[in-house]
Amino acid sequence: MDLKQLIRERRSVHRFQDREVPAELIMELLDTAVWAPNHRLTQPWRFIISCGDGRKAIAEACRTMNERWEWDPQKKQATGEKYYKKIMSNPMIVTIVMKENPYLQVREEDYASTAIVIHNLSLLAWEQGIGMVWETYPWLNEQVFREAVGIQPGERAVGNLHVGYPAGIPHAAPRIPASERITLIDR
Repeated sequence: MDLKQLIRERRSVHRFQDREVPAELIMELLDTAVWAPNHRLTQPWRFIISCGDGRKAIAEACRTMNERWEWDPQKKQATGEKYYKKIMSNPMIVTIVMKENPYLQVREEDYASTAIVIHNLSLLAWEQGIGMVWETYPWLNEQVFREAVGIQPGERAVGNLHVGYPAGIPHAAPRIPASERITLIDR
């Protein structure tokens, strides 16, 4: 598949087949994905791959947080179980972590570079028939989640990638053509 086609056909996938994704394949794809522009070559990223029973730590943390947030005592257990199952329905979760530079400009550049790594990975995975969605839920900053996956002080969870072989591919959402958003200054 050529790059233009790959970019236009890639989709965020939310439902996956009950089929494992080889961790070795994702690690191999990450070795290519990190060739992203990174102005100061800080390379601030780190990747936590959770698959198989390794997903249970995230699912348990999610259950704990959602039970804590449920105001109706009669719904606490059901709410927690719902979110536990939702996390476990993903064959793999890749947590993208970024070291936070104390200087705002560098930190913003690092975030942009880390986002490019995520996009590179999504394209490389799509080329292999693997789908994913980048999730940025509020609980990525909760201590119970940070402890569950080993996020250190001074690191930021940029997101969780839910990864798997697609059970269905969503239709493309329309895009505004770039030509409608271009300002050309030629004098």
